[in-house]
Amino acid sequence: MSSTGFEGKKIHPHKFALWVAMGSISMMFAGLTSGYMVREAQGNWRYFKLPPVFTVSTIVILVSSITFVLGLKAFKKREIPKYRLLILTTLILGLAFGFLQYYGFYQLYHSLQQVSINGQKLNEFTPVRVDGNPSESFLFVIAGLHLAHILGGIVALIVVFLRSFRTNIKTYNSTGLEIVGGYWHFVDALWLYLFVFFLANQ
Repeated sequence: MSSTGFEGKKIHPHKFALWVAMGSISMMFAGLTSGYMVREAQGNWRYFKLPPVFTVSTIVILVSSITFVLGLKAFKKREIPKYRLLILTTLILGLAFGFLQYYGFYQLYHSLQQVSINGQKLNEFTPVRVDGNPSESFLFVIAGLHLAHILGGIVALIVVFLRSFRTNIKTYNSTGLEIVGGYWHFVDALWLYLFVFFLANQ
């Protein structure tokens, strides 16, 4: 194989950095959820019932991933008006997802939920509040880190949207879009993992 052919298959350094970052983030959340299960097995654990808003937010981010893929295709075909519309749609859905996620964790903290400790059901209207139970510490550390990564994705989508209105697009290089899309799809996959994890442990 020629050196030119070999170099042509090299991954873009920014994409490589993204993969490294996503790998590190995945390991961090895997460690947190593993610690969650280990501590749960030791007892004195409060179980939470997930608010329905999390199901809605899951649908929203799945749709946003689809609209981003369609927007990327439109960009590659140089269909700029369609590309702008799809990126705007993705941004709106991303903002909606971020809000729904924040509201869902807000409900876990402030709303009245049916909870249990060590498998024993408490009153249906027991208020969920931080009272030193270790489950709450794990929950809100995971939630805080997750929301921070959502914020990063939304900022990236805003940048992409603003750049889509540049009047003089000289080159149709999609690398930047692919990097942002890769990160947003990762946020999607990360939430699906957390959603299933919390459903299985509620």
